[in-house]
Amino acid sequence: MPITMYVDGPRWREHLTAAAAAHPGIVPVAKGNGYGFGVARLARRAEWLGADMLAIGTYAEVDSVRQRFSGDILVMEPWRPFLCDISYDKRVIHTVGRADDLAMLAERDDQPRVLLEGLTSMHRHGFTEETMRELPAAPRGVRVEGHALHLPLGTDQLREVEHWLGLVPSSRRWFVSHLTDAELATLRLMHPDLEFRPRIGTTLWLGDRSFLDVRATVLDAHPVSRGDSLGYRQRSVLRAGTVLVVSGGTAHGVALEAPSPASTARQRAVAVARGGLDATGRALSPFVVAGKQRWFVEPPHMQVSLIFLPAGCAIPRPGDEIEVQVRYTTTTFDHITTI
Repeated sequence: MPITMYVDGPRWREHLTAAAAAHPGIVPVAKGNGYGFGVARLARRAEWLGADMLAIGTYAEVDSVRQRFSGDILVMEPWRPFLCDISYDKRVIHTVGRADDLAMLAERDDQPRVLLEGLTSMHRHGFTEETMRELPAAPRGVRVEGHALHLPLGTDQLREVEHWLGLVPSSRRWFVSHLTDAELATLRLMHPDLEFRPRIGTTLWLGDRSFLDVRATVLDAHPVSRGDSLGYRQRSVLRAGTVLVVSGGTAHGVALEAPSPASTARQRAVAVARGGLDATGRALSPFVVAGKQRWFVEPPHMQVSLIFLPAGCAIPRPGDEIEVQVRYTTTTFDHITTI
């Protein structure tokens, strides 16, 4: 019961090389579900691009990339003494954001490679400004590869970066996330003596989604009459039509989404509208038939979904594929096919 992502290989590779060329010093990011492609596949692509470093999300992902990428592996998850199965391979660079953790790493006899992260206005991980200011320029027992800043979105990021540069004037290499191309260009112009390494994931792997196409397989089609009961919850059909059974359910990430940020009036309005539909048991599916997104009959099952097609709609046959509009970072595909 496959849900498949089709990739236009030549166009994707062309995009990757152009994106890498447009971002000097790029550190490709491969984490989580690998932006839909899988971490292992992205590691091979980073090798193909000639990247000297690959950033991953957690230590659990080290083994997925170690045999597929020959450069350095930067783990963005902060090092913690209670984490299990931590790799101390010389190619692995550890992100550190607490003085106690840095001291424990320094006790090792193999001089671990580390990246010192500052606690930005994100307030997620990192040394506070005061602690960062007190750190020696070259802490004993570790090899400092540079400093890192994980920045929020849509703020005055240049001002925040400049603030940290002033706090740590001895650092010559900065790893940054979520800066725009214009902001990076400005920083390089203002600080030609510093090295800025942009960590980039979405823009690199998914910057142009026109070369990606997701399709679900039609498994069954059942005509229904008004008043018929359907699905696990035996809801009554309000009008005649067809129930289409298609591949793709919660195991694939279908209809699973993060809470809305609701930071704009439009986003708040959409959230309110969705809440109203949820209260009535109605939800628009990501499956597209005859050019329109179709309604779920009920919440998706683990591996399949039931969607409703009104009378008069062209009915796909079992074995046909239909379009699915998905969020790539939350979807697991049964097949990835390069065409």
